[in-house]
Amino acid sequence: MTAKLMMLTLCLGLTACASIDKWNQTVAEKHLAEDKARAQMQLKNTPQATVPVVPAGTGNSPLYVTPALYDGAAYQATRMAAQKTLPTYLPQAQVTVNHYIQGMMHDLVANLDLVKDGMIIGVTSFVYLDGAYDQADLLGNQLSEGFMHEIHQFGLSVVDFKTTDFIRVTPKGDFVFSRDFMELREEQPIEFVLGGTLVAHQGGTLVNARIVSVASKKVLATAQSFIPQNVANAVLPSATQGKLYLKQGE
Repeated sequence: MTAKLMMLTLCLGLTACASIDKWNQTVAEKHLAEDKARAQMQLKNTPQATVPVVPAGTGNSPLYVTPALYDGAAYQATRMAAQKTLPTYLPQAQVTVNHYIQGMMHDLVANLDLVKDGMIIGVTSFVYLDGAYDQADLLGNQLSEGFMHEIHQFGLSVVDFKTTDFIRVTPKGDFVFSRDFMELREEQPIEFVLGGTLVAHQGGTLVNARIVSVASKKVLATAQSFIPQNVANAVLPSATQGKLYLKQGE
């Protein structure tokens, strides 16, 4: 009888311990859930600040954020922007010669003395001021091509006087342009010409552009610009020039 009482007492004690442990675990889980809900509510009521992306060249750029406000894309963009502020980082220029042509065309139109409906403009190659005026390099010819596009974009009439009256069909291609004056029209409906000069300068090339009346030789508009050397050097000659091709021997 005594053994049974002792066994019963032991079982009740163990059951009570298990119940207390279970109760403590339930209370702990409840408190944890309440804390989590309270934290979520507090985060919801807190204004969410986005990570500012600081442009290159500005200081005091934030390099890290708190975990609650972490935004992977913005964080990486901020880090990239901060890297550009370092003196050892030299970003490559993303502009081409056409960027400077566009700026000069805006200046030409802004100070154009005479604008009339149907005025026809021809564009010539840009030549070096201290060189022969009948020779142009690739940069001078590209300036001519770029200005033809910009003139047309502004709604003015431009004539490509290098267009022939025929299409030459050859095994190497079909061509309508020519630099042989014998194949071009002797008379062109050109009233004004756009051209200019180049000057090699330390760090780049100075460009002087102007629109001139063919009849009176009056300068109607002028523009100037400076093309950095790395942009001018980006204009490359044709890849076929200067190449050495190997041919199988007989």
